Amino acid sequence: MAASLRRRNALIGLSFVLPNFLGFALLTLVPVLALFYLSFTNWNVFGQADWTGLANLRRLAGDRSFWTALRNTLYFTGVHVPVTLVLSLALALLLNTRLRGVRFFRTAAFFPYITSIVAIAAVWNMMFSPETGPVNQLLGAVGVAGPPGWTNSRDWSMPSVIIVGVWRDLGFYMLLFLAGLQTIPRDLYEAATIDGAGAWQRFRHVTLPGLRPTTFFVTVVLTIGSLKVFDLILVLTNGGPGQSTLVLSQYIYQKGFVQNQFGYASAVSVVLFGICIAVTLVQFLVNRRRSA
Repeated sequence: MAASLRRRNALIGLSFVLPNFLGFALLTLVPVLALFYLSFTNWNVFGQADWTGLANLRRLAGDRSFWTALRNTLYFTGVHVPVTLVLSLALALLLNTRLRGVRFFRTAAFFPYITSIVAIAAVWNMMFSPETGPVNQLLGAVGVAGPPGWTNSRDWSMPSVIIVGVWRDLGFYMLLFLAGLQTIPRDLYEAATIDGAGAWQRFRHVTLPGLRPTTFFVTVVLTIGSLKVFDLILVLTNGGPGQSTLVLSQYIYQKGFVQNQFGYASAVSVVLFGICIAVTLVQFLVNRRRSA
């Protein structure tokens, strides 16, 4: 009787887990394993995948476009992550108060995140237009001589992409911080106020420690998303001017789906996968050390 009950419970449990596992295996696990295999071949979709060993990795070492894409990816991530993190936290703190019309401002801040990326690119390209864009006209009105060329300039194209990226992602991460702020007991703030703590001290000793799990989650998700940025750059600058905004995801797309070099594109994907895993592990280790 007991064995029959255990078997029945096991079958019920498997019936819940199995569909999700099958979906993960078919849509994620198998493609990832195939990616690792293809990275050691010269497969071009139309023929047989010939095993080439480490040839793709040796080719990467001398590929200037790959190193440019890697450098641009790290540049975008290194600026986009901290700026988005700080601004989204500041916005969440501002909209966590009893401000009049706070629901409207929360909705307005989240709106860019659900807006079509194509529409965002069209509007910002118009705003960044060097000759007729409102951004340069505003800079000229306040006396800025020689305003930037924004997306038409090699020097300013990546900062332009970062500005748009921060603007688009700000609302989503603000919502995560807002949810985290709701979990901090109000008693802690009242106790700190009674003890004479000022606003900065309450933020430093109550808010930041209370937000540590949320901050860690946001940092991990934001970093991985920044390393894999693709759609924003594709529709905003298409990697240009020249290769000034070419990133690894777009380079993988070019090699795989434009030039049919799926073996080489898989090798680049493995490098990007390794970077994401390494950065995430470092973040987990740092968080564990701080929580100890």
